[in-house]
Amino acid sequence: MAMIEARGLTKTYRSKSGPVHALNGLDLTVPEGTVKALLGPNGAGKTTVVKMLTTLERPDTGTATIAGLDVVADAQAVRRSIGVSGQYAAVDENLTGFENLDMIGRLYHLGAKVSRERARELIDVFDLSAVGDRPVKGFSGGMRRRIDLAGALVTNPRVLFLDEPTTGLDPRSRLALWDIITSLVDGGTTVLLTTQYLEEADRLADDISVIDGGAVIAEGTADQLKAQVGGHRLVVALVDETRSAQAVEVLRRHGDNEPAIDADGRQLEVAVTDGPTALQRTLADLGAAGIELHDAGMRRPTLDDVFLQLTGHRTGADDDASATDAPSEKKARA
Repeated sequence: MAMIEARGLTKTYRSKSGPVHALNGLDLTVPEGTVKALLGPNGAGKTTVVKMLTTLERPDTGTATIAGLDVVADAQAVRRSIGVSGQYAAVDENLTGFENLDMIGRLYHLGAKVSRERARELIDVFDLSAVGDRPVKGFSGGMRRRIDLAGALVTNPRVLFLDEPTTGLDPRSRLALWDIITSLVDGGTTVLLTTQYLEEADRLADDISVIDGGAVIAEGTADQLKAQVGGHRLVVALVDETRSAQAVEVLRRHGDNEPAIDADGRQLEVAVTDGPTALQRTLADLGAAGIELHDAGMRRPTLDDVFLQLTGHRTGADDDASATDAPSEKKARA
């Protein structure tokens, strides 16, 4: 069963410089109990998709349903079926972690007793028992994100929207949130995830949709997308960056595309078809040219390679031009 389904979504915003086409006939399907990741360069339309599916924006044309409910015609019922955690922790800093969760439960009309019980349950699940009765203003970034995600789960939603949920977190906090998300999906929750971290999509997503220009330009599992790039990547690190031009000429002879050079000119990379053979021949030619290396090796394609090949961009930390601030996230919950 498709828990999230969108067909032909379009959205155009007006700006001083003219119309901005945020979505251009976007199609999307997310089966029940799976994680779909949305990847795309800044301004690709990722946040606009989330806004439409969470009833915060109306599409100009097209349709979208959540658990069979139309996001426009059945907006109130959709809100009761979803949870949303956005890019910024939508919490009241003057309340404790427990009070934040209890407040969300009251907004959903769970009743005082059930709201308190659910708040305590989530405080325990998110490993916040030691700080749950402290004001949130004293929380670390990782703790705030956990409270925010817990708030999106107060009503045990069937569908969870995560808009760049781990942005700005340290690696340990990010790993902890990944474990929580994985356990939610194991319990049957359906997740739509937008992320700027390609390793996050690689780790969490059952399926990935790459968005550019407001439309899906590629989709599949991480392995399927990587297979589209194919081959290996040959990487060499030079001792002397002044020899980079000569090294590029060598890599050109054995690579499948134009070699890439990093900012300081020391590391070069090129796509190759037959990795071991290309590595041997490249090292022999570099040695014959007297070009010394710090390191050399091969690696398989990553989602970053896929992203760059499909969109011509690398991922960035900024959000779509259509993004708004955190208060919208609270509206989606209420």
